[in-house]
Amino acid sequence: MALGIVAEVARLKTDADGVVRVGETRVTLDTVVAVFKQGATAEEIGDRYPSLKLADIYATIAFHFNHQQEVEAYLQQHQQQAPAVRQMNRAKFDPQGLRARLLARKAEREVC
Repeated sequence: MALGIVAEVARLKTDADGVVRVGETRVTLDTVVAVFKQGATAEEIGDRYPSLKLADIYATIAFHFNHQQEVEAYLQQHQQQAPAVRQMNRAKFDPQGLRARLLARKAEREVC
């Protein structure tokens, strides 16, 4: 029986915000590459992010090596945009009073 060799494609998708995500998860390309660069193996990445399939982790790492310049440019662009995105999220989702709102909601549920 002959072994059919088929090139596997990294299951990377760009969402509406321009963020590249791995497989059908919310885990980003940025996250996988950063953890890999910190020395984690694919298996360790899978332990940290159980929603990821091991094959997708390996494919993402291979994609990074095969497209290093493009991936590094993407990562640098996202790093530069991060402060503005954080500020926009803070404005959109004001954390002030969050604890009080959560405790009030919890108290309402306990009364019912």
